[in-house]
Amino acid sequence: MFAQQVAKKYSHALFDLAREKNLIDKAWEQFNSLAEYLKKDDTLLNFMAAPQVTDQKKYSLVEKVFSERLEKPFYAFLVFLVRKRRVNYLPDIIEAFDQLVREEKKIARARCTSAIPLNDEERRDVIERLQKKTSLKIELEEKIDKSIIGGMIIMLRNQIIDGSIRYSLNELKNRLMKVKVH
Repeated sequence: MFAQQVAKKYSHALFDLAREKNLIDKAWEQFNSLAEYLKKDDTLLNFMAAPQVTDQKKYSLVEKVFSERLEKPFYAFLVFLVRKRRVNYLPDIIEAFDQLVREEKKIARARCTSAIPLNDEERRDVIERLQKKTSLKIELEEKIDKSIIGGMIIMLRNQIIDGSIRYSLNELKNRLMKVKVH
């Protein structure tokens, strides 16, 4: 819970900074790249969280790695996180920042789970229907799960649309179980 509060606070600060400097797209690109790196290799976060590493070494590393790779305000933001000892929350901050940018740009991620891969026409149809329903630009993540037998399950924001055959069979089973046979 604390991590979410920290992420929310700092992501809003980062978002406000990016908006003020008119660098939202640049921030989104740079911090998403950083998030991808952190997912692959947690060495940086482990180093920054290590109590035996001096603050000076942490600042030095951040300067060496990020001073030329990030826009100045975003580099300063990272230095601020180091000073406040909040770098370990960076993945959460970036994720919350990503959500703020998506809301600003009216972009939503939808996850579509199907038993077999969607073809291009089905993919376009799903995206078009979701865009019409939500008035948002939809980015579709696809996942294969043979256990749903057929159909698809779509998760968008806090909503689940379960059109899988497995769900239909379970519903049928539940209805049949309620039928009293004399």
